[in-house]
Amino acid sequence: VFLGSGLSWEPLSRAVEQVHLRCTEGSLEWMYPTRALRVVLEPNLASAQHTTVCIKPASDFQGASIYVERAGQLHLVVSEAEGARPHHVSCFSAHTPQRVALFLQASPQRDISRRTASFQYELLSNQSMASTDFQKMALVEAVCRPCDNMELLMAICSSDFVVKGSIRSVSHDSENHMSQVNVSVQKVYRQKNRIFQQEEGSGEWRGPIRTLLQCKVKKGGGDFLFTGNEHFGEAWLGCAPRFKDFMLVYQAARERGANPCEFELN
Repeated sequence: VFLGSGLSWEPLSRAVEQVHLRCTEGSLEWMYPTRALRVVLEPNLASAQHTTVCIKPASDFQGASIYVERAGQLHLVVSEAEGARPHHVSCFSAHTPQRVALFLQASPQRDISRRTASFQYELLSNQSMASTDFQKMALVEAVCRPCDNMELLMAICSSDFVVKGSIRSVSHDSENHMSQVNVSVQKVYRQKNRIFQQEEGSGEWRGPIRTLLQCKVKKGGGDFLFTGNEHFGEAWLGCAPRFKDFMLVYQAARERGANPCEFELN
C-alpha cells in the first residue's frame, strides 16, 4: 500500500515523483494529485510468469489518468472519466514482467479541492489469463461449464477459497455483465480473505461469489463445493460441483493415489 500527497512536493520542482511497489498485488492512494507520479511495479518474486497487470480504480477515483509506459511511449489505461465506473477493471499485458512502469498524470485544475486518485492492482500469471480482458480473466476462472475430474481435484488444492454450502439466492447485474451467488456456508475449508463471514445474531456463515452473466447461474437445491479465486477483494466462481459428486471423485482418486493434495473431509 502506498499513500502519497501532491501537496508535499516542492512547488518549483519539475521532477516527477517516483514510487516503487514490490508486491504482486496492492493499492495506491494519491491525494491532491499535481503534475505526475511514476509508479514502478517490481515484484520481488520477479519471475516471467507475471505477465498481465490489472488495475481497478476506486469508485471515487478523481484528478488523474493512468498510463502504461512502453518503449518510451505512454499508452492510456484509465482515463479520469472511466475511473469512477463501478467494477471497472483494466488489464494489459506486461512486456517486461519484472518491471512495469505506470504513469499517473494529474488533470489540470484551478482550485486545490481534495481529489484522490486511488486504485488497486494485481499482477497475474498467464496461466490464469486467456487474454487481457477482465471478463475473460473471470471466464477462465468461471468456465461456464462443469469442471472435469482433474480440474476439480486441482481446484481444491490451488483455489483461494473452498467452501461447502448451498445457494440462498442469485442476483444479476446486466450493466456489469455479472451475476452474484449468495451462499449459505456450512464449512469453510479455506479462504484467503474474510469474504465468508459469520453473521451476528443468526450465527450463520454467508458470503457472495461473483461469476459472469453469460454463465446463466440459477438457484439450485442441495449442497455444493464452491471453489474459485479472489480478485480485488471479490470471490470469483471456479468449479462448483454438487458436494456428493465431489466426494465420489475425490475418494476414487484417493484410492488410486491420484489426488494431487490431501483434503480434509470430516
